[in-house]
Amino acid sequence: MTGALTGATHARPGAPRAALRRLKKQAKRIHAHALAARLRLRNRFATTSVLGDTPVAVSLTSYGQRIATVALAIESIARGRVRPQEFILWLDDEAAYAQLPPSLLRLQRRGLSIRLCDNLGPHTKYYPYLEATAADGRLPLATADDDILYPRTWLLDLYRGHRQHPDAVNCHWASVVGVAEGRIAPYTGWARCRDTSASTAHFATGVSGVLYPPALLAELAALGRAFKPVCPSADDIWLHWVALRTGTKVRQVAPRARHFPLLPGTQEQTLLAGNVIGSGNDTVFSRLYTEQDIALLGLARGEPISH
Repeated sequence: MTGALTGATHARPGAPRAALRRLKKQAKRIHAHALAARLRLRNRFATTSVLGDTPVAVSLTSYGQRIATVALAIESIARGRVRPQEFILWLDDEAAYAQLPPSLLRLQRRGLSIRLCDNLGPHTKYYPYLEATAADGRLPLATADDDILYPRTWLLDLYRGHRQHPDAVNCHWASVVGVAEGRIAPYTGWARCRDTSASTAHFATGVSGVLYPPALLAELAALGRAFKPVCPSADDIWLHWVALRTGTKVRQVAPRARHFPLLPGTQEQTLLAGNVIGSGNDTVFSRLYTEQDIALLGLARGEPISH
């Protein structure tokens, strides 16, 4: 009895918290599977258009095995409270484009535009839109990922943010760029954004969805494919760097960052290992951001940097 009491007394302090995290993760997985099942039914039987009257374009890309499941991510947006005027899926694989799965053919009949483009890595989800659309015809552009199941208010929240702050980048998940000793601090140590203020020191994370204003789109178009030699696999960094250079602020549309359910079975191919775990992001930051950029970030954080 004494041994049992002693074992209970000396239970690992973090055990209840770790167990709670495991339960939350399990609940999220169950929710994602249930939502995916509902979206499969929607894709099979829905006839309503994926387009609406909200003056926004939604753009995403897919590749490899994910092309077979990207319809579910698209359906999660199409069932939203508001729908975009344009909805585009970019594919860089000619064979896949020629043999679209039935799920995408059904979405195409409901208004989804599926277009063939060059392989630009993660930049494919936004840059072909810039090349294909004249400046005076560009809508604000919301980008999405092909492995996320988005909530019904996803686009509505982004568009409301854009209406309130039309010159800013609006997003669901932002971090505060860390600056230490005159350089960008390691990416994994950055603090998450805890408010809805707009700042050039905020860094939008594309996975949860981002809406870019037309003025920034024009700057990106003018720079062309200059991202290819400096950050071919780090679109979020390039987009933030251009925003910083043009004085375009970034804001999170809610006080807390949001990460939405992952589409089950889509994580075999991911940029996470190379860009975050493998410190690939830090390498790109050191290569791309100059002393001038670091100074701008320090000022945005209220921390003037002297050299």
